[in-house]
Amino acid sequence: MRMGKSVFSLIVVGLLVMSLTSPCLAKNKLEKEVEKEQEAVKLVREVQQGGYDVITAKELKDLIDSGKDILIIDTMPYDASYKKMHVPGAEQFLFPIPEMNAWDTQETEGKTIDDFKALLGPDMSKTIVLYCGFVKCTRSHNGAMWATKLGYKKVLRFPGGIFAWKGAEYPVEKAK
Repeated sequence: MRMGKSVFSLIVVGLLVMSLTSPCLAKNKLEKEVEKEQEAVKLVREVQQGGYDVITAKELKDLIDSGKDILIIDTMPYDASYKKMHVPGAEQFLFPIPEMNAWDTQETEGKTIDDFKALLGPDMSKTIVLYCGFVKCTRSHNGAMWATKLGYKKVLRFPGGIFAWKGAEYPVEKAK
């Protein structure tokens, strides 16, 4: 009988705890969904404004593995990021986080628009992929937007960046 009361008490306490915490869990889940929505809408608006397309980690890996001639650009700072790890074969060209509507050499480590054009090359139909650290980072948006402004036709932004690349357990390189 005592055992039955103990089990009953544990069940009642468990149900009470669940009933008190489930609204908190639900609210947290709902708040997270609002954050996801805000991030998704922000990304879509950047893509629409920039006139480029997006690519996933898997799609980029498949593109690299295909052997197609592509240019991959890491838009993160050289010492703080690129030097430590980057997508294999990526070149580095710094872009700022705030939107850069006018070219600003103070935001690009002193590099000019002509330096960027030289990196992009003369083939306006070449596939160019730009990335930064993670979805909320907008350095890659600036790079992709500028490549598009300069007339390049196949510009892709890899919004998941190096975090998504590592999360997919793809190999990285370090600067030599």
